[in-house]
Amino acid sequence: MSGGRILLVDDEADMLLSTSQTLDLAGFEVEAFSSVQPALDLVSFGFRGIVITDIRMPGMDGLSLMRRIHDIDPEIPVILVTGHGDVQLAVRAMREGAHDFVEKPFDGSQLAEITARALAYRRVVLENRVLRAAAGQVDDLETRLVGRTNPMVDLRRRIRTIGPTDADVLIIGETGSGKEVVARALHDQSPRANKSFIAIDCAALPANLIESELFGHEAGAFPGALRPRFGKFEHAQGGTILLDEIGSMPIDLQGKFLRVVQDRVITRLGSHEIRPLDVRFIATSRSPLEGEVAAGRFRADLLYRLNVVTLAVPPLSARREDVQLLFIKLVQEAASRHRRDPVPVPPQLLEEIARRDWPGNVRELRNAADRHALGIALQPAERPLASHRLADRVTGFEREAIVAALAAHGGRLKPVYESLGLSRKTLYEKMQKHGIDKAQFGVHPEDGAEE
Repeated sequence: MSGGRILLVDDEADMLLSTSQTLDLAGFEVEAFSSVQPALDLVSFGFRGIVITDIRMPGMDGLSLMRRIHDIDPEIPVILVTGHGDVQLAVRAMREGAHDFVEKPFDGSQLAEITARALAYRRVVLENRVLRAAAGQVDDLETRLVGRTNPMVDLRRRIRTIGPTDADVLIIGETGSGKEVVARALHDQSPRANKSFIAIDCAALPANLIESELFGHEAGAFPGALRPRFGKFEHAQGGTILLDEIGSMPIDLQGKFLRVVQDRVITRLGSHEIRPLDVRFIATSRSPLEGEVAAGRFRADLLYRLNVVTLAVPPLSARREDVQLLFIKLVQEAASRHRRDPVPVPPQLLEEIARRDWPGNVRELRNAADRHALGIALQPAERPLASHRLADRVTGFEREAIVAALAAHGGRLKPVYESLGLSRKTLYEKMQKHGIDKAQFGVHPEDGAEE
């Protein structure tokens, strides 16, 4: 009956059991979790299901879980379970993108009805994506990694090639450029897509517990280890492990990790039993690791094991022509997420967006898009001009104005030359002069859509 998976999250054991049984009796496929992270690890862009979560939980609460899920795919329905005093909070969550909410104590048939509607919605979303791809329109990967510049086209091509393999991958890219998005895309393109995707921040692991966190431990392995525990490596069995900022891993741990990568086995702390490990490793770094190897902070043999394939994620500075299109998409996503009407992006704002440097890359641009969607004006920024010559400045302004108008009108030329007060012939000449291709803005040459 279900036609999709339900990830149910609630830290109260009795509530988790009763809700799981209610949904199971209604014919749904339910996976129950008492904490957030194991459920989050199963969520992907192509996840065929929904999430039902209690709104108040220790650590990461239901709202934070919803936001993390929508960072992965904003069209995954999240249903919130609330207490009597949380209704206003749930209403606010609806404005932020929650699919629906149900108030405790709820009737089983009510929850089953809401769940069925959410699963039907998710099926339609996924079917429409398949239909758009079959019709030659933008596919999932192009939706997630927006850009028509050569570096982005090449990156998507390589992901489609490498994703279905089991090769370990090293992803290099500046902060905020989208390394985790690329890693998740590789996972979703692989046969492991329905298994866990475990992200490990190597820079944030507690030094005194790092081995236990990764490898797990047996009871009595160290003071306070009262019971056996799976480590993150075992938790990812069958799936993908993302080692974020691998260069931050302590040098003494790198030798132990090398064996894991090389032999695909682990040994828990306090045990001599070797356990096989079926995972794919993806690692990220803000800069090439060869410099860390030369400085003695990273093992050369580990680098050679990890970078079977290396993918470079281009910063926004290397694909400036994508910035305006990306900003428009991020504004649309932000408006949808905050339950706002579609927010227009005027050409003047796009010109300002194009002129700015974005050292924080996509992450910084997304924050600016969120502010615009919420009606908060873009803050003024100082950006030195590349040249003080008047002719160069005029040329740069003319190109930015044309690019902004093309982005605002989706590459259609008629509204562009009309809004700029140009003839069609003059616009063509200026586009040729500045090397501007309208196909970068949504209209492909083969479409024949000149206007």
